[in-house]
Amino acid sequence: MSKILKFPAKSGVYLLIAATATATATATAAGVGLQFSPNSADSFLTSSSKFATLFHGVLRSSRAISTIACTVVDYKYSLHGLPLDSDDYLRVLSEVHLRSAKRILKLCEANKGFYVKAGQFVAALRQVPKEYSSTLSSLQDQAVPCHFKAIKQVLISNLGQDLSEIFLSLDEQPIAAASIAQVHHGILKDHKEVAIKVQYPGLEDLMKLDTSTMSFLSKSIAWLLPEYRFQWLVSEFVEAISLELDFIQEARNSERTAKNFKNNDMVRVPHVFWELTTTQVLTMEFCRGHKVDDVEFLKEMGINPIKVAKALMEVFAEMIFVHGFIHGDPHPGNILVSPEGRNGFCLVLLDHGIYRQLDEGFRIDYCELWKALILLDTNKIQQLGERFGVGKYFKYLPLIFTGRTIDSKSTLLGGMSIEEKRNLKQELKSLKMEDISSFMESLPSEFSRILRTDGLLRSIISRLGASQRVRLLAYAKYALYGLSPKLNPQSDYGVKVVLSRLKTNVSYLQLRLVLEILELLSLIENVRHFLRVLSKRFVVAMRRILTLTLSIEFKPN
Repeated sequence: MSKILKFPAKSGVYLLIAATATATATATAAGVGLQFSPNSADSFLTSSSKFATLFHGVLRSSRAISTIACTVVDYKYSLHGLPLDSDDYLRVLSEVHLRSAKRILKLCEANKGFYVKAGQFVAALRQVPKEYSSTLSSLQDQAVPCHFKAIKQVLISNLGQDLSEIFLSLDEQPIAAASIAQVHHGILKDHKEVAIKVQYPGLEDLMKLDTSTMSFLSKSIAWLLPEYRFQWLVSEFVEAISLELDFIQEARNSERTAKNFKNNDMVRVPHVFWELTTTQVLTMEFCRGHKVDDVEFLKEMGINPIKVAKALMEVFAEMIFVHGFIHGDPHPGNILVSPEGRNGFCLVLLDHGIYRQLDEGFRIDYCELWKALILLDTNKIQQLGERFGVGKYFKYLPLIFTGRTIDSKSTLLGGMSIEEKRNLKQELKSLKMEDISSFMESLPSEFSRILRTDGLLRSIISRLGASQRVRLLAYAKYALYGLSPKLNPQSDYGVKVVLSRLKTNVSYLQLRLVLEILELLSLIENVRHFLRVLSKRFVVAMRRILTLTLSIEFKPN
């Protein structure tokens, strides 16, 4: 039996519910909104259940409207009258962020499906307040599997034959479950082990309803609070989820990635069985391994977590800077570590649904940006910022990517000084939500995908115990590789290929030497600062001893 969740009674504001009901009814008439959630086979409603379909659609949308309405009111009235540059404003803003994030978490948990996916999408963005990313990150592992009866129907309708004619065995219990699909282990008639990824039934219809509601809500927020504009975020999510629902495209992405890394024995991409793959079913080679952030497993197998972090960053740096073809969802469940290969381990890349092909001009500019960030070339950063269309906000690019201000005196690997942090805090106080919305709207769409991928990678290497130095050096190395001429070893002269690679390696070594010198200078400066502080304390201590000695010596008997 599918559970009908009761609409939570609130004493607050029910904005635009009637409009939502009308929109949902229109969508239903067009064949939208046939499923409430993929929790069980019974939860999938047929088109004959028009009343139930309409009711469930209105229920989901109304719950979303209620949540966002309460959030808008919270922001509008909690912050009313507080000076933007005051500490009270920042404190209250953080409190509202946290309350709102908890409301949205409850909404995602109640509506499930694409709302969970949307919550995961937002949690991985570094551009959103930390209260949202930390609260919504709990959605990453919240997926309830679909009953096998419904999954079996999807398999039969897509593969077009009796499953016993294809598989020797097929486990009914899924080995993994996500918000749009689940994976089952099977053995084919020729004894090959496979992983079968099966999409939940009715998702396309559900996506149309849910994404329409999200778009409607983002426009409503922008109307009620003009400085809070999130349409760019909804557009990014809709584009990503539309790609993820097409398993044929995912299989193509998988094969392209395998080709890109064919000479890299550190990377393994499961083989696709095309004869058993459709838009809703993806059959792949079964690969064993553990999540990339499973530090306990790595230590048991004698694998150094820092080496795994380094390998992971180099693989994704090559994707970004050299191939320009980026895996958009590298959370730990999509990257396995397998204890095999020449290096003692290899990375198994899974879930190739969300990819972004970078425009070639953007790829080159992005390589140039990282070179400028490492060399602290402010003029080049400003020039590239104008080319990216971010205008006056170019000065925040170093902060976003390297954690330093554009006029920072500290080294790239050393972070910001206390004074720089204090100055930055003061500067950020002057920023309004309008500035943040304008900045995000001005960024090329490629940036959002890169930032999301980069945010997930930062989180993983942190859990592996690696410093951000590993990330920065990988990006520096592959930014230079990305700027070198692309050669074809089969057609170009051997000498030409060797010389080009030698030139790139020399450039990287020069860049790394710059980083090491900067770090050494920073260390020397820290030692000098320590010695100055120590000498001052020594002088103060000597004065106290001298004063005490004199007071004792001249003390009258």
